[in-house]
Amino acid sequence: MKITVFSGSHKGREGNTLIMVDEFLKGAEEAGAETENIFLIEKKIGYCKGKFECWLKTPGSCTIRDDMDDLLPKFVASDIAVFACPVYFDNIPAVMKNFTDRLAPVLLPHFEEDEMGEYRHAKRYEKLPKIAVISNAGLPGQTNFEVESLFFKRLARTFHTELVAEIYRGEGEIFRGKNNIMLKPLLGKYKKTLRCAGRELVENQTLSEKTTRELEKSIVPASLYIKFGNEEWDRLCEENKVD
Repeated sequence: MKITVFSGSHKGREGNTLIMVDEFLKGAEEAGAETENIFLIEKKIGYCKGKFECWLKTPGSCTIRDDMDDLLPKFVASDIAVFACPVYFDNIPAVMKNFTDRLAPVLLPHFEEDEMGEYRHAKRYEKLPKIAVISNAGLPGQTNFEVESLFFKRLARTFHTELVAEIYRGEGEIFRGKNNIMLKPLLGKYKKTLRCAGRELVENQTLSEKTTRELEKSIVPASLYIKFGNEEWDRLCEENKVD
């Protein structure tokens, strides 16, 4: 099985989402999967021009010459494509949206009705990868991911595939406390669950209800997270104050 992660954080290799992805991929590799993590911020990906040239002029291929020449075939060849990104103002970051826009060549221009009576573009390929999502938000709570979850559900429908796993972590900044003596065992337990999720997805093509529940549990109480989070913001504001 080939699992390709498309990491869409503007922070690249410094983001909290990467901590989640690394643990998830450890589990996937333990189950025998071939994995790759691609940092979109490090790639040259131009904006979609919306001229439909990938459907008319060069069918199946974008006329823009950039790193999507390599990324689009990697997407198509994957068994599972993982979209990994933080939440930016209730939705996916711009670098991730730009990437998904540029996946248009995997579809055909023709319209068709789906099994729910809605409409979408026909598929160019017989099989496209199943989709999984890994995301974190700075604020506590699962409601931070409502828009993002709907977006990826619709994206899976558009691409004639399945959304097989959604892993969402509120309290994202808690990963910065990995050396805190009180947080270390709590984060260790959560990371262990992420590795379990990686193994399960490879072995079963889905996540168990038990694993999903464990992944959604708060690591620390929201009130405590907010208290210490605001204190940290106060410290940073004072530290960066301009005289």
